[in-house]
Order: sequence, then C-alpha cells, then structure tokens
Amino acid sequence: MAKIIKASTGLTGLAVSTNPHHTLSALYGKILRAVSKMPQEANYRKYTEQLVKQRADAVAKNKDISALEKAVGCGQVEELIVQAENELVLARKMLGWKPWEKLAQAAPAKQWDWPPAQIMEPKV
Repeated sequence: MAKIIKASTGLTGLAVSTNPHHTLSALYGKILRAVSKMPQEANYRKYTEQLVKQRADAVAKNKDISALEKAVGCGQVEELIVQAENELVLARKMLGWKPWEKLAQAAPAKQWDWPPAQIMEPKV
C-alpha cells in the first residue's frame, strides 16, 4: 500500500511534514530528557512529562496520520511539531530559570492578590 502524503496543510507558512512520526518522536524524547533534569516535585516537570508521554504514546500507537491527529486532538501533525518545538525551547529555558527554587527575597505584600487593583463602580 502506497503512503499517501497530503498536498498541503491548508495553513499559510506551514509545510507538509514528510516524516512526522520520526520528527515528533525525536522532539518528545528531547523534551523528556530536558524535564528529567528538573526536580521531580516541580510542577512544570510533572505536567509536561505527563502530556508529552501521552503524546509520545499516541505517536507509537497510531501509524496513520489522521488517526494520530484524532488521538491527540490538537491539530494537524505539522501543528503538533510546532507545539513540540516550542515546548522544547521552553523546557530548556525553564532549566535556566529554575522556577522551582525559592525566591531570592520575599515577595512584596499582595504580590499574588487578584485583581491587582480595586475597581470602583462608576457613580451614576
């Protein structure tokens, strides 16, 4: 049976991937290696690892591209590749930022309050 490759993604500037399974597998592996360097209790690691493992599993189980796209439910495989590339960049930045570490100094009072300001109702 011949492999059918779509002619276009229908998205301007996004070319059709010739080997999406290989590309996604490689990217997901790199993301998992990057997050494995973070502490196990880091929220970013926990949730990113969970999502990437689910997607890697979908890539392994679904050799048909349309089945893979349906299983993941987040767009075309080319869009999944862009998402994975962006996640890899972010994971590597997070390693440098170390958001799981304690703050160097205490946060100012009301730093995390929402909304940031009281909005007064207009007088009618």
